[in-house]
Amino acid sequence: MSAVELVGITKSFGTSTVVEDLSLSLADGSLTVLVGPSGCGKSTTLRIAAGLESADHGAVHIGGRDVTTVTPRERDVAMVFQNYALYPQLSVAGNIAFPLRNAKVEKSEIEGRVRAAAERVGIANLLDRKPRQLSGGQQQRVAIARALVRTPAVFLFDEPLSNLDAKLRVELRSEIRRLQQELGITALYVTHDQEEAMTIADQLVVLDRGRVAQRGTPEQLYRQPANTFVAGFIGSPSMNLVDGRLRAGVFEADGLAWPVPAGADGSLTLGVRPEDLLVEPDDDSAHRLELVELLGPRYVLIVRVGSRRLTAVVEAASVAGWANAPAPGDAVSVRVRPGREHLFDGATGNRIGDQ
Repeated sequence: MSAVELVGITKSFGTSTVVEDLSLSLADGSLTVLVGPSGCGKSTTLRIAAGLESADHGAVHIGGRDVTTVTPRERDVAMVFQNYALYPQLSVAGNIAFPLRNAKVEKSEIEGRVRAAAERVGIANLLDRKPRQLSGGQQQRVAIARALVRTPAVFLFDEPLSNLDAKLRVELRSEIRRLQQELGITALYVTHDQEEAMTIADQLVVLDRGRVAQRGTPEQLYRQPANTFVAGFIGSPSMNLVDGRLRAGVFEADGLAWPVPAGADGSLTLGVRPEDLLVEPDDDSAHRLELVELLGPRYVLIVRVGSRRLTAVVEAASVAGWANAPAPGDAVSVRVRPGREHLFDGATGNRIGDQ
């Protein structure tokens, strides 16, 4: 078993606390992704799990064993970094074999394990090359193979795809997920890219200033964000967040009056996902399209509503009935898809109820 437990982890650098009383459970064989803006503590948390940083308070357990004071070498973890960390003087085979040679594994066994790891990530034909002869994507595959060859209890990934172009990121994230599932290895993965996080995670953990803002499945965080921070961070384009007041079941803000589920009158923040903001031509409306982006099968529409901008995502097929294709300056009406609004407390930013 290789479940991982982080218990009450706190870490400060000087007077700055970067991780505060963080507790986290990684189920055996699962992939947990830490995501959040720069400086939220995600990489520090990963380094504490690896033993590369020591926590000021708290404990780390791997496979039921307290490894808080154990060296990285003895934790049975393998890391894949953003910058590949390959030895330029060694061949691909030499880089993959390095941890096995360091562990005094028999030469005959090393050769078989290196080839097997290389085949898993599709670089068996590159074993004789040097890192300088490889593309960025190939270099990262070497780094992943080097982690695989050790058959560790836990994989730790620190923004492994951030140096790659968009196409390679999509390709490699799918491969990482496939390998992790095939091998059943517990993994902790750090990224600032919420789309990347959403596509590969079993458990998604959003960090905000060193604390857990919310954890759950990607769908749970997308459908029911616990607060405005998570609501604004998860999803692309971001959720529209509008401050206003609720009066007699009607949400009122600058230029808006939308009916919402009954609740206590008062100030609140209403959240609407771009795909749940319905936009239609309306010559009598004061709202105007400010920007129109065609992204293949869908449009991204930026609508000026009073002093604010709202973002809508509209399927191209749904505007086929419009007299003309949407264009900047068009007058439009905007409303929320019934039942898809998100209500947050105006003072705390916390989600209201179970809507």
